Amino acid sequence: MKKIFTLVMEVMILYLFAIAGNFIAWLFHLPISGSIIGLFIVLILLRFHLLNLSLIENGAAFLMSEMLLFFVPSAVAIIQYKEQILQHGSQFLIVIVLSTITVMVITGLVAQYYIRKWAVKKGEI
Repeated sequence: MKKIFTLVMEVMILYLFAIAGNFIAWLFHLPISGSIIGLFIVLILLRFHLLNLSLIENGAAFLMSEMLLFFVPSAVAIIQYKEQILQHGSQFLIVIVLSTITVMVITGLVAQYYIRKWAVKKGEI
């Protein structure tokens, strides 16, 4: 029971950051999603050790493990806009393939950069 309560509290902490990000986006009329701003707030707080990772680690892991559920609305939208998808499907496919490749390449480059950076810091290179 304690684990469930802890998990709910960690998810609530993450949700509060999303709410704060939404408020910032609304307040400054930013064209960025509030949840993205909230994630950047979490990142900055973790980077400068103002937020302890143990306060959100299990909640974040839970949300990541259940991420597929967050894509259900997208699947419903695909069914709802069947005609547009059939008419412009090849264009959608090109955008999906190019964006997937872009994300994979950038993620790989960033990961390699940090792996090298940490290796130099540890004196392995």
